[in-house]
Amino acid sequence: MKGLDVLDWVVITAYFVILLGVAWWVIKQKQKNTEDYFLAGRNIGWFMVGASIFASNIGSEHVVGLAGNGAADKMPLLIYEMHAWIVLMLGWVFLPFYARSGVFTMPEFLEKRFDARSRWVLSIVSLIAYILTKVSVTIYAGGVVVSALLGIPFWVGAVATVALTGLYTILGGMRAVVYTETIQAIVLVLGAGILSFMGLEAVGGWGELKETIGADYFNMWRPNSDPDYPWLPLFITSTIVGIWYWCTDQVIVQRVLTAKSIKAGRRGSIFGALLKLMPVFLFLVPGVVALGLKMQGKLHWDNPDEAFPVLMSNLLPSGLRGLVAAGLLAALMSSLASVFNSCSTLFTLDIYKKLKPNKPEEELVKTGRTATFFVVGLGLLWIPVITRLSDGLYEYLQNVQAYISPPITAVFLLGIFYKRINANGAIATLVGGLIIGFSKLTLEIMKSSFSEGSFLFNLADINWLVFAAYFFALCVAIAVIVSMFYPAPSAAQLSGLTFGTLTDKQKEENKASYNIWDIVASVLVVIIVVYIMVSFSTLSL
Repeated sequence: MKGLDVLDWVVITAYFVILLGVAWWVIKQKQKNTEDYFLAGRNIGWFMVGASIFASNIGSEHVVGLAGNGAADKMPLLIYEMHAWIVLMLGWVFLPFYARSGVFTMPEFLEKRFDARSRWVLSIVSLIAYILTKVSVTIYAGGVVVSALLGIPFWVGAVATVALTGLYTILGGMRAVVYTETIQAIVLVLGAGILSFMGLEAVGGWGELKETIGADYFNMWRPNSDPDYPWLPLFITSTIVGIWYWCTDQVIVQRVLTAKSIKAGRRGSIFGALLKLMPVFLFLVPGVVALGLKMQGKLHWDNPDEAFPVLMSNLLPSGLRGLVAAGLLAALMSSLASVFNSCSTLFTLDIYKKLKPNKPEEELVKTGRTATFFVVGLGLLWIPVITRLSDGLYEYLQNVQAYISPPITAVFLLGIFYKRINANGAIATLVGGLIIGFSKLTLEIMKSSFSEGSFLFNLADINWLVFAAYFFALCVAIAVIVSMFYPAPSAAQLSGLTFGTLTDKQKEENKASYNIWDIVASVLVVIIVVYIMVSFSTLSL
């Protein structure tokens, strides 16, 4: 793999100068209270909201993992990149409830809808989930990418990524994260777009690529008898995970909560959905191109997760290589910064403030900064486990999320759409789901220690997609059944928090928050999603 030359370093340095300049400008603006620090004063426009959503999502699992999937015959996992339609759900379905309630965090919303117990459980589960997925995966990939680019040891690269990103995140809060993410999104799209274009040229075009690899390789829909990616469980589970991630997860929802209005937040989510359509072309295609070039004898790599960095290093000329390298670093840093800020928000407002309700605003901001260090440390400790769960970074992420998301998705969906669900039903679902999900995850980690054919081995061996689909159905059943044994929530408690309890005034305000162009843009997103799904199927291949 070729190293970076002087011109590459000039480009990368220029990127960091701009990034740190913006961060410093934001840092100089005092964060007066928790709303300033954690939600950027709720005064962000739709363009930056959408760019921040995209940059927060596009992290290591895409730069390293999605390209790795393209290079490793894991095309069915492409469905997780078709979630642009679920991003629309965030703006059209969930955001109005979050915004009207005035909450900072998702656990806080559950407290308003149910009770304080739900808030405590979701706070703890979310922090654990971030450590198992977002923090550890991003740090791991950061180490891989930085060490590959700079030729330094893995752990040096991982720690360096953490330190640089943590610096401006801790000092500048949410406003620094949003502003820098906008820059990072632009750099990432530009850099990865150039690589995709030049990669297709190098392999001989799309037609030559399909001929080299075989058209069947591009089919993302496998029969239900497939042991790895049966299409129906894949579709169901990916949707469950998608609703959890895009509509109830603190990292993403916190972006739309920074918007100056429901209208700005919804348009930000629509713009984010349009941007979400691009990873297929920015990351998956380069991975497939890298495989094609390897089969043509023009490129060599050992691990599929190396496909993107190796392609970038060997294909691009001086200067452009630096731009794409900056894009790689941008993706890693934006994702990591988002997680850092969300973790500190959850810990400070949902745990620390509940324990210390009389602490002044300045103390809460200080606590939020301190909390970041502990989360990062735990993420570093979890990295060695990642490789034991899955062959690829992206699949590992989706695997773990499939065990975490079903109970949370069930509680939020039922909480908004079904008035009868009460606090006891919600807490039973969250706690029961937590136990079941982490039990399956533990069994999967320990699978090699069980005798083949034993009960525990067979339980651990259940396909994660199939398990998650049935797991979600079980969570819905728990929530409904348990709720029926206890009184229904009062009308006063539910006011404005479910579709069935919206006032006429709230309905009118919601109608006034969008126009025909918002609807047209949303329909366009759905049409493109369907087109891509059909294009990567036997219907067109």
